[in-house]
Amino acid sequence: MSEKVIQFEFEKHNKNSIRYKEVPEDGLPPVLGSIYVQKWFAGESKNIEVTIKRKD
Repeated sequence: MSEKVIQFEFEKHNKNSIRYKEVPEDGLPPVLGSIYVQKWFAGESKNIEVTIKRKD
């Protein structure tokens, strides 16, 4: 099983969510690109991180 922690930074406010863009590691392409997180969860966070696991 492989695990990766991906960093995101604030990009844009929407009506009910916030869009975050991935901060790619040097020399590597983005893994997820942009993600949307609901405002009730994200609050005023300017930076978030997501952990993704491969199960095979």
